[in-house]
Amino acid sequence: MISQRRLSKSENKESLTEDASNARKQPLSRKTKKSRVQNEVEENDSVFLKLLKTSGIILKTKESQNQLVVDQIVFQKKLFQILRKHPSYPKIIEEFISGLESYIEDQDNFRNCLLSCERLQDEEASMGTSYSKSLIKLLLGIDILQPAVIKTLFEKLPEFLFESVNSDGISVPRLIISQLKWLDRIVDGRDLTTKVMQLISVAPENLQHDFITSLPEILGDAQHADVGKELSDLLKENTSLTVPILDVLSSLRLDPKLLSKVRQLMMDKLSSVKLDDLPVIIKFILHSVTATDALEVISELREKLDLQHFILPVWLHASQSKLKNKGQISFSGNQENSGQDCVFLLFDVIKSAVRYEKTISEAWVKAIEHIPSVSEHKTFDLAMLIIVYSTNAQTKKYIERVLRNKIRSGCFEEELLHSAFYIHYFVLKDLCPSILSLAQNLLHSLDQSIILFGSLLYKYAFKFFDTYCQQEAIGALVTHVCSGNEAEVDTALDVLLELVVLNLSAMRLNAVFVKGILDYLDKMSPQQIRKLFSILSTLAFSKQHEGSSHIQDDMHLVVRKQLSSTIFKYKLIGIIGAVTMAGIMAADGSRSSSLTQGKPDLSNEQYTQVTSLLQLVHSCTEQSPQASALYYDEFSNLLQKRKLAPKVLEWVGQTILNDFQDSFVVDLCAVPNGDYPFPVKALYELEEYSSCDGIAINLLPLLFSQDFAKDGSGMISQDSDHKLVSPLCLPPYFRLLRLCVARQHNGNLEEIDGLLDCPIFLTDLEPGERLESMSVKERSFMCSLIYLTLNWFREVVNAFCGQTSPEMTGKVLTRLKHIVELQRILEKYLAVTPDYVPPLATFDLETIDVIPHTSTAVSAKIRKQGMTGRGRKRKRDGNKTFSHDTLLKEDGSECDPTLPDRGQLEKEFKGKEENTVALQNNHAFFRELDMEVFNVLHCGLVTKVILDSEMHTEATEVVQLQPPELLFLLEDLSQKVENMLTPPVGRRIPFLKSKGSQNIGFSHLHQRSAHEIARCIVQLLTPMCNHLENIHNYFQCLTAENHGIVDGPGLQVQEYHLMSSCYQRILQIFHGLFAWSGFLQPENQNLLHLAFEILTNRLNQREPDQSLEELLTQSFHYLQNFHHSIPSFQSALYLLRLLMVILEKSTASDQKKEKIASLARQFLCRVWPSGEREKSSTPNDQLQALLGIYLEHTDSVLKAIEEIAGVCVPELINSSKDASSSTFPTLTRHTFVIFFRVMMAELEKTVRGLQAGTAADSQKIHEEKLLYWNMAVRDFSILINLIKVFDSRPVLHVCLKYGRLFVEAFLKQCMPLLDFSFRKHREDVLSLLETFQLNTRLLQHLCGHSKIHQDMKLTEHVPLLKKTLELLVCRVKAMLILNNCREAFWLGNLKNRDLQGEEIISQISQESTADESEDDTSSLVSKSKAMEVDEEGEASDGEKEQDSDNSDAETD
Repeated sequence: MISQRRLSKSENKESLTEDASNARKQPLSRKTKKSRVQNEVEENDSVFLKLLKTSGIILKTKESQNQLVVDQIVFQKKLFQILRKHPSYPKIIEEFISGLESYIEDQDNFRNCLLSCERLQDEEASMGTSYSKSLIKLLLGIDILQPAVIKTLFEKLPEFLFESVNSDGISVPRLIISQLKWLDRIVDGRDLTTKVMQLISVAPENLQHDFITSLPEILGDAQHADVGKELSDLLKENTSLTVPILDVLSSLRLDPKLLSKVRQLMMDKLSSVKLDDLPVIIKFILHSVTATDALEVISELREKLDLQHFILPVWLHASQSKLKNKGQISFSGNQENSGQDCVFLLFDVIKSAVRYEKTISEAWVKAIEHIPSVSEHKTFDLAMLIIVYSTNAQTKKYIERVLRNKIRSGCFEEELLHSAFYIHYFVLKDLCPSILSLAQNLLHSLDQSIILFGSLLYKYAFKFFDTYCQQEAIGALVTHVCSGNEAEVDTALDVLLELVVLNLSAMRLNAVFVKGILDYLDKMSPQQIRKLFSILSTLAFSKQHEGSSHIQDDMHLVVRKQLSSTIFKYKLIGIIGAVTMAGIMAADGSRSSSLTQGKPDLSNEQYTQVTSLLQLVHSCTEQSPQASALYYDEFSNLLQKRKLAPKVLEWVGQTILNDFQDSFVVDLCAVPNGDYPFPVKALYELEEYSSCDGIAINLLPLLFSQDFAKDGSGMISQDSDHKLVSPLCLPPYFRLLRLCVARQHNGNLEEIDGLLDCPIFLTDLEPGERLESMSVKERSFMCSLIYLTLNWFREVVNAFCGQTSPEMTGKVLTRLKHIVELQRILEKYLAVTPDYVPPLATFDLETIDVIPHTSTAVSAKIRKQGMTGRGRKRKRDGNKTFSHDTLLKEDGSECDPTLPDRGQLEKEFKGKEENTVALQNNHAFFRELDMEVFNVLHCGLVTKVILDSEMHTEATEVVQLQPPELLFLLEDLSQKVENMLTPPVGRRIPFLKSKGSQNIGFSHLHQRSAHEIARCIVQLLTPMCNHLENIHNYFQCLTAENHGIVDGPGLQVQEYHLMSSCYQRILQIFHGLFAWSGFLQPENQNLLHLAFEILTNRLNQREPDQSLEELLTQSFHYLQNFHHSIPSFQSALYLLRLLMVILEKSTASDQKKEKIASLARQFLCRVWPSGEREKSSTPNDQLQALLGIYLEHTDSVLKAIEEIAGVCVPELINSSKDASSSTFPTLTRHTFVIFFRVMMAELEKTVRGLQAGTAADSQKIHEEKLLYWNMAVRDFSILINLIKVFDSRPVLHVCLKYGRLFVEAFLKQCMPLLDFSFRKHREDVLSLLETFQLNTRLLQHLCGHSKIHQDMKLTEHVPLLKKTLELLVCRVKAMLILNNCREAFWLGNLKNRDLQGEEIISQISQESTADESEDDTSSLVSKSKAMEVDEEGEASDGEKEQDSDNSDAETD
């Protein structure tokens, strides 16, 4: 079929050439030609002419075609018969050829003989085809003439080699070679091959190309090998003939070894070839690949093919030419197009190969998968994965898996992806649908790095491709946003935000798609709603022109509709949208940005639009405290992120300053009078006011008017204007106020620093003896009052924590102390007010959708009680003095960190532990602390200056961060680290379920990226290390004072637990930081390096330019030094996990792994303070984790298990009921099930990971594995037999579950080893099987025990276990047959017994009694039989015992 196809193609080509020649030679009319026929006929008496004329050809002269009177085949037959039957044959052939030579001495005659003959008109009508061969071709078709004609042609050809093409465009050498193509039969192929190759060697280069490419059409199959060898030699000598030679070699049937040689030659020249030759070379290499060497060839090809070397100059030249005269066409422009065409052709060759050759596509993907080093990955690799992904649907899943692994390992990074799109843009643009499909699948992942890569695919597809692809990318992103999957929604919105910045004009063309997302606001989180409105607002307001007017109108309609909604949820959406819109509209244009487009400032019209929008929001929210609080919070977030235009900022500042003063601030001397249930007092003031010019926060009266006025028992605080003043808005309003002041004064808060000092109108909060006598409503009122006070103090601390003066720092520390005290008091009230639901302090949508877990019956009350807001304050003029009493309360030293108040706190903490936990976890009811607050951890000793009334220094006081406040800060920080840096186990949210409940109370935190949070934690490492070392010293001193006993008789319990909690929290924060998955990304490596530098500097002075591995080792040593002072079991677990996280980042981990195992063993062998393990609800989980770490990191798991099960457990058995093991004090009768479960699991995991081995392994390997299995079975035997002593239900459940898994591992991993070890190690195999027989028999007894007790939890494991035991019987029999010992195999029935070996009476029968006696005798007979047979039989005895045991599984 191939030859026929080529024949047709070649003949058509010849016919076109010959027909063109005929057309040039034909006269104007046939009539004219016929009138001249007689004058053009060649007339002479030569034998050549006579024979041709007799056969049917009339030769013409000059430019006339030779005439063919008969059919071509008829002519050849006639001439052959005439020559063959001629009397002078074979001499007549010589005369005929001599005549031919004489005739073709004339060039016109020679040309006519090479051109096709002309048929007479009547003859043409009867022919099926109009094509006629030339005279020479017809003569070559006659076998007896072919050698002589070929010789004549090759003797004649050199005359024309170096002549130029004739005026009629005919090249005689090419015409001569064309006569040799597609001959029906070649008489002497070897001679023809020799002549052609000689001709190629002497021909000029322009003809060499044609001669070489004609070889497959000239030669027969028998000559392919010789020609291939000669062409390969010619390829080495003349590189200019590379393309035609490779083209021919691809068409010849050659020896694979020769092809491999040529392929290797081309591989070595890849770096030096021209771009024009590259497609042919790559095509040859790919077509010469076989299934056996595909992976090797493709790996070498991708390594040596440097496409950037070829492509970049082409693209660079193209980009430069576009910058020049665009309308001009030059020769360089043709070169540029030629280069681009070569690149397209190259990738077409590759795409064709991977599309139609499964071997090549699979090998290419595997070659990329097996790239060893990260630095060896190229842009071409990424492009090839996308090409294969788009061309081969069957390998898509496999390619996605390879891509995911490469992304996780850091091989494919953003820079590489960007380069791939930049370099291979013209190729990838045709694959846009496949790229978007790949990006869509990657965004469904749970791995953040893979999601990021998928988002980059969308970004670069939009950046580099045309308008159609941009529209498809936006459509796909909108689909992700509307999918409801939180991770996909966040990622898609982030990409859309980036695209708005990247290409705003292009995004405007697709704004209609983005607007469609507004229909899916219901299921979005507040942060996602902010992103969406930011995108739409940027599209609508960043430039003022007609193109975006319709977007502006739609945005205003949507926002007004949401704000006016009667459904509170939609009103909140409107608030978020309106504030976001206002931020975009009022963005400060003084600093040029891509969003503001460098606008100088707001025009009056824009200013009016912004203020009108904000006034609209204010009017729609003023009657709802929740809505007002959210409005203030959203505005605060806006001020933190954006710089507003000065006009707008000034308007906002004046508005909120006046409103805050009118609503919440009163004069200190004007103590409110009224029918309050409690006496009003000004409490928590930080300065001693000498006159009545001070201010106070009017909290209790506002709360009373809100709660008690509804019953008509109190006064109304609203004026005639009916403006609602809710105390819930105090913290949010203050936050807005201080951020506005900070913006206006570059962070200076002197204008409002009076609010830090001022007291609050409260009442005596300490309940004392009156607590029990209070009504439920009064207790609820006091709880609300304390919550509001706490939230006010939290916002005050947020505001002033960044002030650098010692005086302000001292006041912030005092406010932290007040927060801790108030939390202690609140715990007392909550303990006696079980149904109380606090007022909310965070007011985004997630809070509204999620019912707080303190009560399930009062969600409506939560909505009534309100939400957070921010307040503003006014600076108070006057002298500032400090109270001596206040300062005395603040005094203390770190050596004695326990305060009297803290002692009471600890008692309450201990007495009402559940309330404390609930208080700490209810983030929705407390204002969020900013990350800047934790800068307080840097505070050492702060000197506070006490001034007298004349502003002179009266005294100085030293203040420092006390342990209660330290614990408060560390607990909050650890929660932030866990929420932000620790990924959730599952990101997907069940359908129709509310989402984000774990993020309640972290709204401000999620305004920042994880990288920013991690950087903040790294900056806090130094102060946290200081505190950790101080606590370490505390416990060291405590141990020394008590002579090595941690919990000695003089121990202060409250102080001990306080310091222990601080210790644990610091380790927890460290673990959360270093376990952050973001450190795997290259852009965060510097941050990780900085963190290890800080830890290294704590140990000793760091040497400059240390590697990451050196810093890691030093940091590991620094942290492990704290194990001596670990105060609690949970802290020990966190320390080990921290060291393990650091170990994962190390390249040399063996020594560190041993150290972790040593530490874990020390912790397991330590006697912990009494009650420590029973204190929390998760001690079992912690012990299980710690024991698992020990067994996972120890050198020999089997030895460790044998020690615990064989030494420590007997110690426990022989001790009293409440005692513990002397070696492992953590092992008690209560914790035995944990030890048992972990040991069984680790034993099964260890043996399952052991390779079964093969018969080809060395004898030494067989012995080592057999020894290993002996140890494993011995450990299994020890553990299994423990159920006779510890027969509780959990222990039996573990035994059934992991016993079956162990037997399965024995079947898969050990039995193949026994197959080929049986003969040489019969004693070892016998011992192994005898031990294992007893274990499986005990498992059988356990199955009977489970059935008798009818315990569903246990019996569910029985069928699978019995099936496994039956499989073991069959497998042992197969091993015996393999070793020619079948006669030693026998089956017997075992009795069903309980764990103590007693027979289960309910199943006794006469038959079973007979079986039992027969079973015993059979066992003895089999042993004696094994001794008689031979060594194999003796070894099989153990197996038959094994079989007899397991056969019982069949006869239950």
